[in-house]
Amino acid sequence: MTCDTIYLRKGDENVRLCTYISNYAGDMCVQPRDAVLVLPGGGYGFLAEREAEPAAKTFLAAGCNAFVLYYSIGEYAKYPRPLVDVSLAICHIRDNAEKYNINPDRIFVCGFSAGGHLAGAIGTLWDREYAKAAPDMPHGKNRPRGVILSYPVITMGEFTHEYSREMIAGSGPDAQMWRRECSLELQVGKNTVPAFVWQTQNDDCVAIQNSMLYAQALIDHEIPVELHIYPKGPHGMSVVTEETAQGNADRGDPHVGGWVKAALEWMKTV
Repeated sequence: MTCDTIYLRKGDENVRLCTYISNYAGDMCVQPRDAVLVLPGGGYGFLAEREAEPAAKTFLAAGCNAFVLYYSIGEYAKYPRPLVDVSLAICHIRDNAEKYNINPDRIFVCGFSAGGHLAGAIGTLWDREYAKAAPDMPHGKNRPRGVILSYPVITMGEFTHEYSREMIAGSGPDAQMWRRECSLELQVGKNTVPAFVWQTQNDDCVAIQNSMLYAQALIDHEIPVELHIYPKGPHGMSVVTEETAQGNADRGDPHVGGWVKAALEWMKTV
């Protein structure tokens, strides 16, 4: 495995892309792989490490080459900056497809919680002018093949995660505009990419209605979606391994852990 760090914004070492690339060679050389860009959660205020490297290594072990994006958070979380970070990351991965041994047409984005919102945002808003990695970026260069949304923040309305909403929209003169733009269920259209969505029914941090609103919007617009609602489990289960459970038995439910296999199967259909 080859791990490198790429800084995507000049002068900003906080926005960085970490690579997890299989370096098989010789008789173990494989065809170009799918790429999975992982976006950890944390309410746009911090980034949860259990949703970063453990997720990347899980996808790597499953035959994908993986990347973790440490995107703009805290005082820099206001949109569209985090969205542009994702565009920068996708463009970098696509530009270096041969180096990373990935298929440039098969770049998926997997996000958790607020990272799920950001993954859903690039899947929904990729064609907006404000989402471009650069003014002269070719149309569609930042478009993912599909998105995997794990217990995602989706809406800025009734069922919102209020902390995330405050971080990305703020309270300035354009706050209402960003609240609407970032209510992803309202922005789904013909150019929205397919999605795999999963969450637990009793999530006590992000209301299950977030996942349901997005899935319904995709269905209404005839965009392929696969939705898994598990009956129980806390927020922040990540890839549901012993490492990510950190001694919390509820976070280690193997039934919920089945989402990883299901997502990998879904990727083959997209």
